Amino acid sequence: MSTTYTPPVFTQPLPVPTPLTQPFWDALAEHKVRIQYSPSLGEYIFYPRPLAPRTLADDLQWREISGAGTLYTYTITTRPVSPHFAAAGPMVLAVVQWDEGPKFSTELVNVPFEDVKIGMRVKPVFCDYPEAGVTMLRYEAEA
Repeated sequence: MSTTYTPPVFTQPLPVPTPLTQPFWDALAEHKVRIQYSPSLGEYIFYPRPLAPRTLADDLQWREISGAGTLYTYTITTRPVSPHFAAAGPMVLAVVQWDEGPKFSTELVNVPFEDVKIGMRVKPVFCDYPEAGVTMLRYEAEA
């Protein structure tokens, strides 16, 4: 089960979908996670690309995944990485390894810093920014 997180007003730059990445962003808008799958490799891949890695096969399919995963690594930022992030305060920047295999760079929310542990189970949190027409994917600890 995923959670919807209502973030504060977002002042940071937001992603701009491209024709190649649009299916990923469309799925997030539906509060689903959809990534590419390569039958020639027999595995899911992420980031979106036109050809399968290693085989260069033109067989990529968009498939829905659970979005659940494990915290692979993280850092707690205490200084803003740019002026756009000055109001964000300390953040937990993270890499989540989805149960389906690929890793995803994200932010952990709703988790006290002292509770963050590599290997913890995490679940998706969908952050809607209707004024920008985009939904961001964040993560929180599984209950």
